[in-house]
Amino acid sequence: MSSNRQKIYSAYRALLLASRNTVTPEETPKIRKALDLAVRASGDKITLTGKPEILHALSVARIIAGEMGLGLTSIITALLHDSYNNLPVGHKELEQEFGSKVVGILQGFSRITGIDSMQASYQAENFRKLLLSLADDVRVILIKLVERMEYMRNLDNAPEKDRLPLASETYFLYAPLAHRLGFYNIKSEMEDLAVKYLEPEHYKNIEFKLKQTTASRNKLIRDFSSPLNQKLEKLGFKFTIKSRTKSIHSIMLKMKKQGVEFEEVYDLFAVRIIINSEPENEKSDCWRAYSVVTDLYQPNPSRMRDWISVPKSNGYESLHTTVVGPRGKWVEVQIRSARMDEIAEKGLAAHFKYKGIKGEGGLDNWLAKMREILESTEKEDNAFIDQVKSGLYTDEVFVFTPNGDLRQLPAGATVLDFAFDIHTAVGASCVGGKVNGKNVTIRHVLQNGDHVSVLRSKSQKPKQDWLSFVVTNKAKTKIRQVLNEEKTKAAAEGKEILMRRMKNWKLAYNDTVIQRLLNHYNIKYAMDLYYLIANEKLELLEIKEVLLNPEGSQSNAEEQVSEEKEIREIKAPQYSDFLIIQDKVEGLDYKLSKCCNPVFGDSIFGFVTISEGIKIHRSSCPNAHNMLSRYPYRLIAARWSKAANIPSFIASVKITGVEDIGIVNKIADIIADHKVAMRSFNYNINDGLFEGVLNIMVSNSDVLHTIIRKISGLKGIVKALRTDSN
Repeated sequence: MSSNRQKIYSAYRALLLASRNTVTPEETPKIRKALDLAVRASGDKITLTGKPEILHALSVARIIAGEMGLGLTSIITALLHDSYNNLPVGHKELEQEFGSKVVGILQGFSRITGIDSMQASYQAENFRKLLLSLADDVRVILIKLVERMEYMRNLDNAPEKDRLPLASETYFLYAPLAHRLGFYNIKSEMEDLAVKYLEPEHYKNIEFKLKQTTASRNKLIRDFSSPLNQKLEKLGFKFTIKSRTKSIHSIMLKMKKQGVEFEEVYDLFAVRIIINSEPENEKSDCWRAYSVVTDLYQPNPSRMRDWISVPKSNGYESLHTTVVGPRGKWVEVQIRSARMDEIAEKGLAAHFKYKGIKGEGGLDNWLAKMREILESTEKEDNAFIDQVKSGLYTDEVFVFTPNGDLRQLPAGATVLDFAFDIHTAVGASCVGGKVNGKNVTIRHVLQNGDHVSVLRSKSQKPKQDWLSFVVTNKAKTKIRQVLNEEKTKAAAEGKEILMRRMKNWKLAYNDTVIQRLLNHYNIKYAMDLYYLIANEKLELLEIKEVLLNPEGSQSNAEEQVSEEKEIREIKAPQYSDFLIIQDKVEGLDYKLSKCCNPVFGDSIFGFVTISEGIKIHRSSCPNAHNMLSRYPYRLIAARWSKAANIPSFIASVKITGVEDIGIVNKIADIIADHKVAMRSFNYNINDGLFEGVLNIMVSNSDVLHTIIRKISGLKGIVKALRTDSN
């Protein structure tokens, strides 16, 4: 117990040190009182990552104070957030001691304490609650985000089966939410920590290469910054120049998006010029500094971004450009004032300090849109999660209405999205638009700076295919609403038709009969059955046959049962001795997924499918993110055992290069040297360029990586990479 007390004392000292810039000495006793209450209420409780609850609360409070720069109210609520429901004092005493703000935030936090991955099947409902708490006090969300980050920092100590679902939920929901609220630091760290577990091989590879290139990168930064320093000082600027290496996650995204290796990612770091300016001179000072940068270095015109004139909707303001630096290397340069930098780093936390900043209106608009999603009639959890995810990403286009008003829409928004953004009635009757004076269709994708007007028709009505190209949540929700109303109307007519016909056929109309039809046609809901009847997609004479011939549908049902048995009686796969699967589901066998071809030694997980038992996927499988974010409760932890006599696994390698004499024979020799069986090798040689896909049987990932490394070293080979499927 004494060691625990010592840890609490050390963590408390660290908290006071972190809060010295935001808390006065007179306020410190309140932090001590909050800590005493939290210690009494927490007892011996342990968090998911095996840490005592009180030490977790102290860590969250220290991050809130030190990294987010928030004051007394936020620190106290962070200390009490876990133990609020077990506190030895009542609401009134708490309010007298710490004020109504603290109690309000704690109550908001208490409403969302059920949100964790252990109840993953309720993920959508939990996230809905989390977003609703935005309406209470944004600090509720901030504490929740910091708490999740603290969990992620200690995820190695969590049970193995909980790591992937937690990492996935963090990557898909919490990191984008942090981004949307402007918490750049939290967002970047969450993404990196999540990728560490979701794609461990990629993560380790990039981390290793970043360490290897640190010295040359630092020299390049010094060579780049030195002339900038001199010129800015000469012009009388008060400034600091910082540099930061891009996050592992953003480097990994670039490698995937552009299909390049680490060495080919051209802007691995960004240089930031932070100017100490008076508020009225901020904009002109930033443009003057931009002029200095582009005088010294050649800019790439297509990479210029001006978020000072029109800030992002999360409040972000900055000038970005990419220039050619020393040794012909591309360098990203960000120019902003000290105020803009604090808002960029700390997001909403800095909004409390700077009231009335330009970006706040945009944030209010986004919060209003989020409430719209929450209040929409959308009941499907997956659709809700998709809507929220699309609402969290911040790529935007700025377009003008005929009156010259500026509208912010997500990147990829169409004329129809614009129409619904103006008003539901305008969207519902939209038949096209005029963009910069030219007539365009409703599908036309808008670009920055477009002047848009809407063309309408009284006879126009929303159609099902509209959902395939609109991107805004408002448009999707309103279109679905109208379509559902029409479907309900048509279904009522279909039901009426069926009841009338069944009366003519002298057949009883009841739930059993309808269920038989649903089973026969493999339809989930009665409403869909009636809708198909109304649209004449189902023949009434065929329905009559089904109802008058129950034996046919019975045999069909028997077939289905026998098919299900067959699935459950599949013999254990050849790899069963080499896999350890936690929480194995009785009666379900498992097989290796063909979408990513896991190999012994890969980081893997099991996923319970509806009809094919448990599928084993690589953690870096291209489908893994989607499965984990939608169905985290179906995940089963899996790993390879240390068994001997391991069978062979199929793996695919994509090879590109320049034609060289005997290149195919050299590749075949490497395969033969490793005593590996070649399943197939398909290749083409066009205009001197060589491209092929090699399918081989390997015993483990080490053998595979060795073969890839040796093929990469052959003369003429540009790239040899493992691909996901053969």
